[in-house]
Amino acid sequence: MIDHLRDDFGVEPVCRVLDLCPGTYYGRKRRPPSARARRDADLLAQIKQIHTDNYGVYGARRVHQQLRRQGVQVARCTVERLMHTHGIEGVRRGSRARTTTADETAPRPPDLVNRHFNADRPDLLWLADITYVRTWEGWVYVAFVLDAFSRRIVGWQLADHLRTDLPLDALEMALWQRSRRRPVERGTLIHHSDRGCQYTSFRYTTRLSDLGVSASVGSVADSYDNAMAEALNGTFKAELIHRRTWRTRDQVEYAVVEWIGWYNHRRLHSAIGHVPPAEYETSYYRSINTLASTGTR
Repeated sequence: MIDHLRDDFGVEPVCRVLDLCPGTYYGRKRRPPSARARRDADLLAQIKQIHTDNYGVYGARRVHQQLRRQGVQVARCTVERLMHTHGIEGVRRGSRARTTTADETAPRPPDLVNRHFNADRPDLLWLADITYVRTWEGWVYVAFVLDAFSRRIVGWQLADHLRTDLPLDALEMALWQRSRRRPVERGTLIHHSDRGCQYTSFRYTTRLSDLGVSASVGSVADSYDNAMAEALNGTFKAELIHRRTWRTRDQVEYAVVEWIGWYNHRRLHSAIGHVPPAEYETSYYRSINTLASTGTR
C-alpha cells in the first residue's frame, strides 16, 4: 500500500495515517527475501512453466505430480497455496451432448463389458465414441478409439459428417497404429461402443467380424454404458475445444493432432499412476520382456 501511495503523498504522511513507523517500512525494504520467499519464487516459476507447457489445464494435483516427476520435493498444499495466490487454475469439465442416434431396427451386439472397463494388458478392450466441435465453417465431428488398459488414444478421425466412414476410419487407424508394435490377436480384443447407428451398421460390424474382434454395445443406452469413452470426450472438450473459438475445420484438425500427441505422451493420467499413457504401455512391455528374458513366470 505504501509503495502504491508514496509517489502521490510521500512515505512519512502515509505511515502517519497508518500509525506505522517509517523506519519499519524502510527496514522491510532493505531486508533480503526470506528463505521461504526465495523458495516460493523458484517454485512459482516452475509451476507457471508446467502449467503453460500443458495447455494451461493442470490443476494443483497434476502440477504437484509433475513437479515430483522432475525431482522437486514439495508438499501439495504448497502448490495449492501458490496457485491460488497467483490465480493459476486448472480446467473444469462440463456436460456433454450426445452425437450418436440409436438404430432400433439394426441387429445389436451384446454388452460384453457391463460397465467394467478393466483390462490387464493393451489391446484387450477398446472403447469408441464420437464427439463434435462447432466452427465458423460448420460442425466437425471427431471419432476416438481408446485403449482401456493404458487410456491411450490409439485411433481417431475427423469429418464434417456422421456417416459410418468416420468411426470406421478411426478404427482402421487404431489397427494400423497397433500393428507397428505387434498385430492385434484375433479373438482377444473387445470393441465397445454406444448404440449409435454408426457402430451397429452392417459395414462396421462386418469389419469387426472380419478382424476377429468381438463387438460390444451398451445395453441400456445410458452414458454410463460407455463411461470411459465419454470421459475422454469430456476431457477433450474441456482441455482443448472449449478454450477458444474455432474458425475452420482445418484449424481444429491441426489442434487435435497436436493435443493427442500431448495426451498420449506427456499428459499425466491419475488412473494409471500419474504417468502418460505411452509411458505406461512402455513400462508394461518392458516388464514382460524382462520376465521373458529371465524365464520368470
